[in-house]
Amino acid sequence: MNVEDLVRDALREQAAQQPPVPPGFADRVLGARRRRRTRRLASVAAAAAAVIAIGAGVPLLDSGGTKDVRPSGVPDSRAVHAHPDQSPPRELIAAGRSALAAYYTTRTVPHSAGLALGERTYWLLNPRTGRYRKDARWSFVAVAPGLRTAAVLERKLPAARIGLLDLATGEVERWIPVAHGVGGLAFSPDGHRLVATTYSENPDGFGKVTDAQTGRSTWGPRFGSMPRTGFEILDVASGRGTWARVAPNRAAQGREDFAFSRTGDLLYARIVGSRDGMQQFYDLTGREAAAPANERRLRSDVSARLSPDGRLAAWGPVAEPHGTSYSSIRDPRSGKEITRVRGAQLLAWVDDKRLIAWERDPGMELYRLRLVLVTIGRTDIVPLSGYETPDPESTPTYWQPVFADR
Repeated sequence: MNVEDLVRDALREQAAQQPPVPPGFADRVLGARRRRRTRRLASVAAAAAAVIAIGAGVPLLDSGGTKDVRPSGVPDSRAVHAHPDQSPPRELIAAGRSALAAYYTTRTVPHSAGLALGERTYWLLNPRTGRYRKDARWSFVAVAPGLRTAAVLERKLPAARIGLLDLATGEVERWIPVAHGVGGLAFSPDGHRLVATTYSENPDGFGKVTDAQTGRSTWGPRFGSMPRTGFEILDVASGRGTWARVAPNRAAQGREDFAFSRTGDLLYARIVGSRDGMQQFYDLTGREAAAPANERRLRSDVSARLSPDGRLAAWGPVAEPHGTSYSSIRDPRSGKEITRVRGAQLLAWVDDKRLIAWERDPGMELYRLRLVLVTIGRTDIVPLSGYETPDPESTPTYWQPVFADR
């Protein structure tokens, strides 16, 4: 066995237990050996293993703001791009397969004496510059895998057409007209299809809610109002689609968007009023369907869902000892807890052992959150963003992340 084999073995052994080492590390180790051919083979291998252990223990951070923002599949896609001094973020936040593709704030705007609308303002990632820029044209945005294209809806909902936006140029490349008004969008896992949730009226409406004790009125969910009518499955390349009607849920309170299952052959939506974020699955014709075995026990309100290898399920928060948040990781088939991981809300899987989560600072009086990188089996975290602060133009609201595979 030569030194190259020893170093490769050492890299594999360390990679199974630690975060990834910087790209090109093995080449640097081998290059050093070739420049020192008089060294003994054993001493070189031992030194390489020691350096690997040190390097693997420190997460790779990128200063951000570079123009080398690459889609999924490139060698350095495991790099961590963190900006713990920025909230909301101005430069790329990403780790492993997942990137913060966009974020938005919401403000409640009165439209009449008894109706207000929740209006979103988005900041979208420019994949060329690695920076987020405000784009107030859209009421709803979904970003496709690869971070190059977004599906967008114009301000007035339900929308009569869907735009395909080039994230680098900020221009709509094509409009897809729809026969039924659309209020929500989601890409399939491969990015080739869209599910457009259709509504008879704006799904982000609020009504007046009066407190029985104080008599004060505030804006709140409109109970019993269910404007969802169904969904349309659209082929992104051709723009052709098929609409399916879904019977309304009278217990609903507004937005009830559909999303694709892990394999893309089913859809799911949350069950309104259910405990633990229960969900109902549908086939692509709109008929109710049995949940896939590995998605039956997932929560619709936990966006991370299944790990990339499908063996672990992200669950909700389970404990907060001394103000430190923990969430459950479960067997997706049995629903039994396997372990717990730091984080108040699990947002996206980075790989099979790491996730991006909202995490609160236990030392703060206010429940303010920041994005962090958490690892199963470890209690330390890597801050990715600064702590949330209210949007001065819309108090009290905070920025909400939109993640996509890169």
